[in-house]
Amino acid sequence: MSTMYSGYWVSQIVRAAALFNLADHLGAGVDTAEGVADAESLDQDATRRLMRTCCSLGLLTSTDGVRFAATSLLGTLRRDDPNSLRGMVLAMCAPGHWQTWGRFPDAVRTGDRQVKAALGEFDTIFDYLATQFDEASAFTEAMSNLSAAAALEIAQVIDTTGVDRALDIGGANGEVIRAMMRVNPRLRGGVYDLPHVVGEALAAAHRDGLLPRFTALAGDFFDSVPPADLYLLKYVLHDWDDASCIQILKNCRAALRNGGRIYVIDHLVGAPGDPGTAPIMDMNMLVMTGGRERDAGEFDALFASAGLRCTDIQTAGEFAVIETRAI
Repeated sequence: MSTMYSGYWVSQIVRAAALFNLADHLGAGVDTAEGVADAESLDQDATRRLMRTCCSLGLLTSTDGVRFAATSLLGTLRRDDPNSLRGMVLAMCAPGHWQTWGRFPDAVRTGDRQVKAALGEFDTIFDYLATQFDEASAFTEAMSNLSAAAALEIAQVIDTTGVDRALDIGGANGEVIRAMMRVNPRLRGGVYDLPHVVGEALAAAHRDGLLPRFTALAGDFFDSVPPADLYLLKYVLHDWDDASCIQILKNCRAALRNGGRIYVIDHLVGAPGDPGTAPIMDMNMLVMTGGRERDAGEFDALFASAGLRCTDIQTAGEFAVIETRAI
């Protein structure tokens, strides 16, 4: 129980380790608290105590309390690791999430997200992030790295043979759609997301040499989506309540070309006690977005309300890849 009630202490310690770039400094040979403190303009004694505590958490090792070495666990926070969790740590432990989670009991009491109560003028976490460059960048990096970890698996289970144009709706920097375009060199793909996000998608496509086939479009999926043969809704529907999800799905169905498919990629909730992160993520959705993780029956109800039906379910890592078609 003590590890549960003090869990937020650990979260903020890990946040500090990420924010002050411990993994990168140690990787570059800066292995003392004094060296890290000088590089980051920190208090030396507080930095030494932080690094000592990181040893207890398995992030660092030290034989003399003076010189430190990184463990493989701390290595997951390196900036130059393509699968780095640094962005995830900074996003999930930053004020936008941190302060909102402080009102979690109110979310259970009311059933409502707590962003406005915690952050003031902002109705959704996405409204807040649009005004917070550092947090928004960390969040985009987090979502991109989460996508990158499963991108190839997702690209391999979705058959794009004969598909002309595929769009990743709310796709951030387009990690998955870019993987699909690499698997199928004839596929034209793109991202449809908010204006402050799509620039990163375009830059990533440029780095991958995909620009002749790649488009980055700015807009709001609650209003409409551009026409395509295939849509991805990856980690999107869990952000929203049922009515909002139905509107998103209806907009996709309305713009879907004949014979097209809509893929929903999300956690799939199993029976109580089943292993996996879906139940904990469901609580995050409750307090942060008013959305939810769903089981197969709940997804089927959404699809039916939007004029769709599930035609296949496959897995990619810990996520379900749900194929739907128009009824």
